[in-house]
Amino acid sequence: MAAKSRTAKFYAKNPEARAKKAAYDKKANAKPESKRYRAELARARRKRGMMGKGGADLSHTKNGKLVREAPSKNRARNGANGKSTKK
Repeated sequence: MAAKSRTAKFYAKNPEARAKKAAYDKKANAKPESKRYRAELARARRKRGMMGKGGADLSHTKNGKLVREAPSKNRARNGANGKSTKK
């Protein structure tokens, strides 16, 4: 099992902050655009036979295609310093 990240350790020690984050996440994940985004990825994963098996992510490219990519690389690309969030 992997060690906890710094953020995970923080939320484990601060239940009030964890509750605040959970409330924010619940609201954000309920947005129609978030639901559409997840549904699009789920549909593509199902079509490729990847659904429910873990492993690679489907990453959005700049031209709109979905490509297989390691989760660590895909999820690390978060738009920091004005960089694109897409591969």
